[in-house]
Amino acid sequence: MIEVLFQGFLTIFRLDVFAFMVLGVLIGLVFGIIPGIGGLAALSMLLPMVWGMNPEVALVFLLSITCATSQGGSITAVLINVPGTGPNAATLLDGYPMAQQGKAGRALAAVLTSGALGGIFGGILMIALIPIVRPMVLSFGSPELFFLVLLGISFITAIAEGKMLKGLVSGGIGILLALFGYQMTTGIPRFSFGTEYLEDGIKLIPLTLGLFAFPEVIDLAVGGEACSRTGKSVAKIGSDLFEGVKDVFRHFWLFLRCSAIGTIIGIIPGVGAEVATFICYGHAKQTSKHPEMFGKGTVEGVIAPESASNAKEGGALLTTLAFGIPGSAAMALLLGAFLVVGITPGPKMLEQHLALSFSLAWTSIIANVISSIILLIFARQFVKVTFIDVRIMAPFILVFATIGAYSVGGNMFDVVTAFLFTIVGYGAKHLGYNRAAMILGFVLGNLAETYFLISLNSYGAGFFLRPISIILIIITILGMSSDILFKFWARRRWRS
Repeated sequence: MIEVLFQGFLTIFRLDVFAFMVLGVLIGLVFGIIPGIGGLAALSMLLPMVWGMNPEVALVFLLSITCATSQGGSITAVLINVPGTGPNAATLLDGYPMAQQGKAGRALAAVLTSGALGGIFGGILMIALIPIVRPMVLSFGSPELFFLVLLGISFITAIAEGKMLKGLVSGGIGILLALFGYQMTTGIPRFSFGTEYLEDGIKLIPLTLGLFAFPEVIDLAVGGEACSRTGKSVAKIGSDLFEGVKDVFRHFWLFLRCSAIGTIIGIIPGVGAEVATFICYGHAKQTSKHPEMFGKGTVEGVIAPESASNAKEGGALLTTLAFGIPGSAAMALLLGAFLVVGITPGPKMLEQHLALSFSLAWTSIIANVISSIILLIFARQFVKVTFIDVRIMAPFILVFATIGAYSVGGNMFDVVTAFLFTIVGYGAKHLGYNRAAMILGFVLGNLAETYFLISLNSYGAGFFLRPISIILIIITILGMSSDILFKFWARRRWRS
């Protein structure tokens, strides 16, 4: 095990792998800093480009983009009160007030240090859990995997930002889209409408480009302004960077708690980083000696969400590798990258590709550290990207994304599919439906149906009576009824 761990570490520093990791970090930082684009759009645009790449290079490249995007988004959250990505929305609650108080450097240093250390925490915990998870994975058959996928589906509403009904509808649309094409176990074509293209099902890459990339660029271009519309100049970054670094160690216990919470949430399939960051922000406020300072510029308010956001990726990656079930929307796209390069994540992943698994764990650590260092040095230069007129950038991004949709299979119908889902994605964004829930429903729905039919054929109608299956059923029921139970418990306490 130690030898394979060391082999995975050395793979990262192979010239081609390391070069693409640095390139991925730089691309992720730029996409993270541009408000409204985000990591999902970046991955959906670049996923077609890994076709034919060496698996180590391709996966390290895409994972580096994922790790760096959140770090880049924290810059604009602190400096100009615009979250670059969804998880950074919690960071701006105290980050921007700190910048207004002349503590921009301190806030940035705290954000980047806690983010880097959070990524290290999540990666190390993932490495530590792999030996424990390996024997557990071998005990998972199709019934256990079905109920694990069902658990992930039950958490789709958690990423719907309080709009439960719209979250369920979004996830349901994703599951419906997964039913197009041949059923994997029976070979029966569905919803093909007589077209050969739809017999193979809807492709993940055109779907994600249509739901995320095109609508975001169109939305920004419609404004006809710079990405940052606040009219504010780049905030001055003071000389108190070292104070921000020390703040993380002054609140090290808070950092550890939030990193642990973020990693655990990451392990749960289907729960987004937004959930982890706001949970940890609330936890920090509840446990603080000065909760009244939150929202007014306290450093605890930036340490908590950034620690959780970056630590979460280690947990999400572990679930993706070990069970083939995406731990987040970004991991759903990374799952597509695995299939593109010819590797199937799941129970056999930690047996057949253990060195690659360790390499990805090291990537989540090293990419976070590199992105933090780069941002600390070049923060002022990076944030100027947000002041470029979108009308200059939009045509290039749209052309690049269109080429990406076509290059996957060399089929113009993929481009047409991406354009059709652009209408769906644009409408979903402006009507409050959750596009990440659609993607997760699309990926998890296909897996749920496949594992259900295999379980039914292999174990009969009583496949749900296996011990691990029963445990997963109980966890799913408790998770779905947690809100009701908490409200009931709070009502009883209030009456007493």
